[in-house]
Amino acid sequence: METNYPKYIHCALLILASWLLTCLFHFQFFHLFGGGPLVFLPFSLYTSFFSVPAIADDRRLTLCDGRYVHILDLPPRFHVCVDGSPSFDSRYSICPLMSNAGLGPVLSPAGNCSDGDACIVPSTGWYNTNQYALEVIAHNRMRRYECLTDDPAVATAVYVPYYPALELHPHMCGMFNATMRNGPSVEFLRWLSSRPAWAALGGRDHFMVASKTMWMFRRVEVVGGDDSGCGNSFLEQPESRNMTVLTYESNIWVRPRQDFAVPYPSYFHPSSAGEVAEWQARVRAAPRPWLFAFAGARRPNGTVAIRDRIFDACDAALPRRRCGKLDCGHGLQGSITCRSPRRLISLFASSRFCLQPPGDSFMRRSSVDAVMAGCIPVFFHEASTFKKQYRWHERDPGSDGDRDRRDNDRRYYVLIDQDDVLQGKVDIEEVLSRYSDDEVTTMREEVIKMIPRFLYKDPRLSFEGDMRDAFDIAIDEVLARMRRIKNGEDFGRKDENDGAVVANVS
Repeated sequence: METNYPKYIHCALLILASWLLTCLFHFQFFHLFGGGPLVFLPFSLYTSFFSVPAIADDRRLTLCDGRYVHILDLPPRFHVCVDGSPSFDSRYSICPLMSNAGLGPVLSPAGNCSDGDACIVPSTGWYNTNQYALEVIAHNRMRRYECLTDDPAVATAVYVPYYPALELHPHMCGMFNATMRNGPSVEFLRWLSSRPAWAALGGRDHFMVASKTMWMFRRVEVVGGDDSGCGNSFLEQPESRNMTVLTYESNIWVRPRQDFAVPYPSYFHPSSAGEVAEWQARVRAAPRPWLFAFAGARRPNGTVAIRDRIFDACDAALPRRRCGKLDCGHGLQGSITCRSPRRLISLFASSRFCLQPPGDSFMRRSSVDAVMAGCIPVFFHEASTFKKQYRWHERDPGSDGDRDRRDNDRRYYVLIDQDDVLQGKVDIEEVLSRYSDDEVTTMREEVIKMIPRFLYKDPRLSFEGDMRDAFDIAIDEVLARMRRIKNGEDFGRKDENDGAVVANVS
């Protein structure tokens, strides 16, 4: 009897091949036409995941050419803000404030507007965002980035999702010695530099976010020296010197840079371009009875003298209702008052000018809050200005279609030399009173146009509309920098003019 086994095997193979092809077409159809990559956000920010497989689509290939990013997968011992980690469990930890993908708690609806919590702030899109939350916000945004790849060899840049600021915060100062402050981050850098992705360029194609000013990471340790003070030496390590690090404040006097300043996160995190336009219209129309405003605290023993002068100037102007103030001193009550986003934004949205003196460092979150409120910032040191620090985010003079506009036509802030104030040569109220209504309106409009460039979108949602925010701008600049690095270009270029409005006080 003739055997039929080969025929049966042949039929079985045909059926199996047909089934596999069906599955394959289904998989490709799902990813090609299912509306883009699906990104799941598990409980831990650090859970491993794979990027979208390569898609044979001309639009996607054009979009991602030179823009692919590989997210490094960290081992659990370097997961900072997860239950069980030392940073999370410390009583000094701020990780519990990072809810809603880093945005923090949703602002509760406004109450009686007469109590200082003005109704100008809408009930949606606003959060009580901690000023150090950018590491978490940026990580969540990177997880939704449209050009991810699981192959570091084809990536233009490698994103390192480590949180150096949130790790440092619980043992930043005081009773903690240098070994405790430096130990965890040094251990991480040693691990990072041992990875295969590091070897290609020695980490020069790696970037990360460190959500404090760079001064907190540039403490120079001296053997046998004083262990007091704050900060660690994270950015002084040889590994971190090779990376591109985004911080809240950079050393503007050092070239070439390795750390670049990006705006603090404020409280507004919209989900659509329409939401941004509505807010811009609201602050544009807001009545502004105060000539100037200040939110902050004095420093003990007059260690930041310009703040004492600002308090004196505001107190002198109060009887004439020329200055609005939130005093963040006086212990717990002052701290609670200044941590109310509604009170702060209400004050700034009611003022023409917002004073931004240096504090522990040159940059203040308050300067970004002022932009969100459409309030013209007044700086007292050039290192505090956006032109010197937030160079990527200061509005392009040609962004409105007119590239021939002179820089003087783009005035949006005032720079008063703090030494002139301290020496009694300048009266703050008098200087600000010189600006006419038309000048103030023009300057404020420039500030309002900058709002999209200084805010961070809600990282959990697909944004509706075409608008680049602070994250989009920073990533574009980082990737452009990485491409230049890989092309071997020189970074030693001179600064442009700062473009500030320097008050004529002579």
